Amino acid sequence: MQHATSLPEDLLVASHLSKHYRGRSALTDVSLSIKRGERITIIGPNGAGKTTLVRQLMGLEKPDSGTVTRAGGLVIGYIPQHFRPPLSMPLTVRDFLRLTPHPQAQLREECEATGIAYTLDQPLAALSGGEMRRVLLARALLRRPQLLVLDEPAQGVDVAGQGELYALIAKVSARDGTAVLMVSHDLYVVMASTQRVICLNQHICCEGTPQQVGGDPSFRHLFGESMAQQLALYRHYHDHRHDLHMSADHTECRHG
Repeated sequence: MQHATSLPEDLLVASHLSKHYRGRSALTDVSLSIKRGERITIIGPNGAGKTTLVRQLMGLEKPDSGTVTRAGGLVIGYIPQHFRPPLSMPLTVRDFLRLTPHPQAQLREECEATGIAYTLDQPLAALSGGEMRRVLLARALLRRPQLLVLDEPAQGVDVAGQGELYALIAKVSARDGTAVLMVSHDLYVVMASTQRVICLNQHICCEGTPQQVGGDPSFRHLFGESMAQQLALYRHYHDHRHDLHMSADHTECRHG
């Protein structure tokens, strides 16, 4: 189902965000925009400010300075990094999904799209990591968001299931024209499933297509020469499979 929307091209614009905790800089002068239907991934080392940035973009936390402007009427679906209900909570998947108001036909649609129909009568606390991520995705989609925000979407998912999960996210994004903002450490999968990468280390080191960022000196500095060489081999393979999609975006690198 396509979203009928009059939202502008830029769903969200962040300008010069900065944040400090106990005298330590978490973010410094970060600016970015998210456009309709765009798939973006934020990468960076531990402590780079990724989760802080996402919380500010969603309005869950205020920056010390800077602004975040969201399109009027923007609906955001959110999947947190950690979610595990207590074993004592007698809640089935169906009950959990019913906490988000929705038509019954929409529930069937999203269960089919995410492949979780078989789990509906299972206890929520008994799901595997991969099943839980799909259930959380279905719940977020029930809100018909124009922007889907996922903090470490493959958290708790085994290696075999990670590629399938990222492919599913791309599929529902294309189906609905939903913009996707991910935070992820899964660099190999990110390179295959996103259109624009933002490399963060308190400030934006560089941004652009996965191929451009993978070859940027800032990326090599943060993740090491070995990772850069491995990604160079991956990019060579990836370009041969998807060369029609690799030259449309532009990059902007800022070093500091």
